[in-house]
Amino acid sequence: MVTEQWKTDQWFSSPWNYLPEVTEGFQIPDRIQVHDVTLRDGEQQAGVEFTADDKVRIAEALADSGIHRIEAGLPAVSPADKQAIERIVTADLPTEVYAFSRCLVSDVELALDCGVSGVVMEVPASHHLIEKAYQWPIQKAIDASIEATKYAHDNGLKVTFFPIDATRATMSELLDDLEAVATHGHVDNIALVDTFGVTSPHAIRYYTRRVKERLDVPLETHFHMDFGMGVANTVLAVAEGA
Repeated sequence: MVTEQWKTDQWFSSPWNYLPEVTEGFQIPDRIQVHDVTLRDGEQQAGVEFTADDKVRIAEALADSGIHRIEAGLPAVSPADKQAIERIVTADLPTEVYAFSRCLVSDVELALDCGVSGVVMEVPASHHLIEKAYQWPIQKAIDASIEATKYAHDNGLKVTFFPIDATRATMSELLDDLEAVATHGHVDNIALVDTFGVTSPHAIRYYTRRVKERLDVPLETHFHMDFGMGVANTVLAVAEGA
């Protein structure tokens, strides 16, 4: 039994991390799983483009390293991306393979064609982005999310609902919209998303707590590093039970 959790033959961190005054109120889950987004988010910068062979090799390396779940890509992007996802699925890796999709039934159908076990389903959470970028009425985004998540579930896919730009929504709007989708559509998990990396660690604790209070659904994290806070925010969200 480890008596000094902060010091082993592999690491040495601060004993302060384990003081009762620090850990009081922590709700760290018994098991934490890692979902890797390299094959999608990893391409979202200038000059980076993976070939299908690259993607298969990266997926194999991720599986070998013990990653629990791989987000293999967005089939709707191109036939080449769809083919790469199909190859990763048929490689029979010791990890779950998910596809990314928008909250559109047509995207879900492409994911089903690939043979993945689940989908991460994206829709804007901030009304600003829905109205200004998508130029949709708010209700259209909610209705599309309900229809697409239910369709995915009814066809045997696990569903992680992924509300992008959530941290620029008002909390009341976000919670009402999440509840509508969870109640009338289907979600197995909800991702806490900070698309622009603009949220402080203090606010991430508030964000996690409020979603947990409103919805009895397992939570995932997806925090960007624009201001260098992504890792710290993830640790704090996990301490709150994500």
